[in-house]
Formats: sequence, structure tokens, C-alpha cells
Amino acid sequence: MSEEKFLEGRNAVLEAFRSGKTIDKLYILNGCKDGPIQTILREAKKQDTIINYVAKERLDQLSQTGHHQGVLALAPAYAYGSVEEILKRARDKGEPPFIFLLDGIEDPHNLGAIIRTANLAGAHGVIIPKHRAVGLTATVARTSAGALNYTPVAKVTNLASAIQQLKKEGLWFVCADMAGESMYRLNLTGPIGLVIGNEGDGVGKLIKEKCDMTASIPMKGDIDSLNASVAAGVLAYEIVRQRLGKP
Repeated sequence: MSEEKFLEGRNAVLEAFRSGKTIDKLYILNGCKDGPIQTILREAKKQDTIINYVAKERLDQLSQTGHHQGVLALAPAYAYGSVEEILKRARDKGEPPFIFLLDGIEDPHNLGAIIRTANLAGAHGVIIPKHRAVGLTATVARTSAGALNYTPVAKVTNLASAIQQLKKEGLWFVCADMAGESMYRLNLTGPIGLVIGNEGDGVGKLIKEKCDMTASIPMKGDIDSLNASVAAGVLAYEIVRQRLGKP
């Protein structure tokens, strides 16, 4: 099992960026503006890496070697795939693309469970945003129960732009929303992207506007919503049912 890894020290972090290694987050000592740090920041900005300026106490707490030199970088537990790789998987299987798009899932257990569901439902991949969302941590890998070895996860800077691009590939998009049409009344066949929102706020307004359909899950209980990963599973299997052509 891969573990997410902290790279410590200026040379190690700079070499990681220059070698093209994916970095999820960069931690910089607050107020540090010397030449080597500026060089690291330039490389980080080229990759649109999330940059956190933190106090020395926070760096000391995160450091495993005690020699962070004012900079730490967090590399993911698993390598990310690409949107093109996801589309190629669908082409290679001779199937219309079926992709999960996650708008700001923050709980690693939810992300791992959704990746597991995506694999079991026959989805060709998962797309997550770079900002305000959990990445491929070791907890995500463990919760996916091995699915990360088979289902590519692509990380994109802008989810709305990714949707626009995928529409050019012929995909339709359905987002989960309690105010939507019952999923049983929607045609969810063909090339489709299933959009699942943040645990607390749901799908954001901009992303919702990009979607072609809004699906709700009929609920009869006394509380008003399902956990994000459970909702993803319910909707995914309605898509599976319709793709199989079963009544």
C-alpha cells in the first residue's frame, strides 16, 4: 500500500517539481522570501499546486526529519490518471463513457468509497478538482479496497471546464440534487457523467448550471439527505440498470 509522502527540505522539494512529480500541497514557512523559496514557489505555481503559508510550529509538527528548511511538500499516495486515459478506457472496452465527477468531496472515506463504487458499477474513471477537495491520500486508497489500482482518478484545475470539454466528446451530465427530477423518470443511458457534490453544500451553482439533468433520489424517511458516497452508489446503480436495458 502506497502512503502519501512528505518531501522535506529545499533541494528535495525543488527536484520533485522539476522532475514532474505530482505535488498535492506545498507548505512554506510564513514570511520566508529568500531565493530558493521563491524558485520553489515559481515551480509550484506552474503546476497550480495548492500553497499553504504556515508557522514554524506547524512545519515542525509535520516534519519527520526535523530538517524541513522552511518547506514541505505532500505527494499523493497514488499517481493520478488523466481525462484522456479515462476516455480511452471506454473506447478500448467499446462502451459509452461513464464517468464520476466529484464537486468538492472533502472526506477521504467518502472519496475512497465512491471510487470503489465507480469500479464496481463499471465506470471508466473518476474526476476530482484540484482545490477544496481531498486528494489521493492513503486513507482514500485503503477505503477504495483496491479499486484505485483499476479505476483512474484524474485531478483537474477547473471542473466546469472539464465538463465543457467532455460535452464535446458527447457526454451528458446528471447531478445529484434533492430538488431534481426523480432518477426513475430520467433517461440515464448513453455517454454520461454523474456529478456528486460536497458533503455539506451539494453540487455548486456553476457546476449545476453545466449539467443537463438534475436527479433526486426518492426518500421516505425522517431525515433529508443521504451520505455523499451512498447517494453516489444509488444513482450509479440506476445508471447501471438503465445501461443494461433492464426494466
